[in-house]
Amino acid sequence: MLIEKLEQLQTIFRQMDRALIAYSGGIDSTLVAKIAFDMLGNRALAVTAVSPSLLPEDLEDARIQALSIGIAHEEVQTQEMANPNYTSNPVNRCYFCKSELHDTLKPLAIERGYSYVVDGVNADDLKDYRPGIQAAKERGARSPLAEVGVTKLEVRQLAKELGLPWWDKPAQPCLSSRFPYGEEITVWKLQRVGRAERYLRQLGLKNLRVRSEGDTARIELPAEEIKEFVLGVDLSGIVAMFQEFGFVYVTLDLEGYRSGKLNQLLLTVNS
Repeated sequence: MLIEKLEQLQTIFRQMDRALIAYSGGIDSTLVAKIAFDMLGNRALAVTAVSPSLLPEDLEDARIQALSIGIAHEEVQTQEMANPNYTSNPVNRCYFCKSELHDTLKPLAIERGYSYVVDGVNADDLKDYRPGIQAAKERGARSPLAEVGVTKLEVRQLAKELGLPWWDKPAQPCLSSRFPYGEEITVWKLQRVGRAERYLRQLGLKNLRVRSEGDTARIELPAEEIKEFVLGVDLSGIVAMFQEFGFVYVTLDLEGYRSGKLNQLLLTVNS
């Protein structure tokens, strides 16, 4: 079944002739970039959008991964932070982010002669609240992983099968996802969250989020890691460092890390 899906993905790209990939460096878009390059060679181009919501180390990862794959890679600046529809952080914030992204990529694709703009949306993404998917569709982008029905787990399985060393890389959505809907997003707040998460990763933590609400930072870790974290780290040192970053209060989410938690709360309120 998995091999059949891979063959379907390969067929999609062979039929495209030329493709520009919206490439964040996450495992989904990296898998898409790999298959596109394998099928199209220099007729595939990976483009990464650079903005304050992208961690510098994630950008560096994207560069390294593209170089390893062999695919041509370029970077473009996007200006979603200039749009108050985005910075006011409404529940459909991602719509405005992806609108800016694809309004930037589509003209570039036309100018360079790429017939398709392709993203890394997978089949599981369609089950979550993802208003950005609609923005991409409105601008003619294609999502081969979703078209073939490739799930998040299958993305990792395929990436491992194709020899990508980042197949188990933790998901890393944009930093704006760390804020509750309705709280204004600023460059300073994004940088504050980014510094906090970078600091925790330097302590050896891998799967984590630092949620920001006002002056409070809420650390989310996998539930099974919470006890070891509390007993094994210098909590007062973490608090002091977070306060140096600009937070006043530092808390630990006892429920544990769960991807899409803010969206789950939204769905609960609306149900």
